[in-house]
Amino acid sequence: MKKILTISMSIVGLALWVPVQSHAQGSSAPAKQATRDIKIISSSGARALVDACSAWAQQNKQTVAIAILDWGGNLVESHAMEGAPMNAIDTALLKAKSALRWRRATSETNKMVRSGENLAPTFMRDFPQPGALPITVDGQVVGAMGVSGADGEKCAQAAIDAVFKGPATSSTSR
Repeated sequence: MKKILTISMSIVGLALWVPVQSHAQGSSAPAKQATRDIKIISSSGARALVDACSAWAQQNKQTVAIAILDWGGNLVESHAMEGAPMNAIDTALLKAKSALRWRRATSETNKMVRSGENLAPTFMRDFPQPGALPITVDGQVVGAMGVSGADGEKCAQAAIDAVFKGPATSSTSR
């Protein structure tokens, strides 16, 4: 009996040792990247976007409200021009959230919903109304800009172009 117990324990020991050895042999492969570097919109960058959009709106005789979100959906900056309706910042914020979630201009999402191609934004309580753009830097979505009133996406694109001077894009540009 003692001999059988010793043999069976040896077999179990070998069975446990084999997977460990095969795993250890595979460890020479390069490790997967566990983290990545991300870019974020700074407070001063968000303020510059608001200022550039406000200047564009003023030049085009429009009144807008603006919301800037970071990549995680946090409100970094908001502004309503004099004369903007009471709900304008809320509307800009909802648009920015939709642009960030869907990673595209809200006008594109709006077309998809209207055509019936994708109704998910409506039952996910998004607000796919034209007026917001995601902001992409070096292939990373770093935030979104929502604009309530008038030509929101034109205002947002003008601001993105002015502040980032080329490297940042929205899904409707470049």
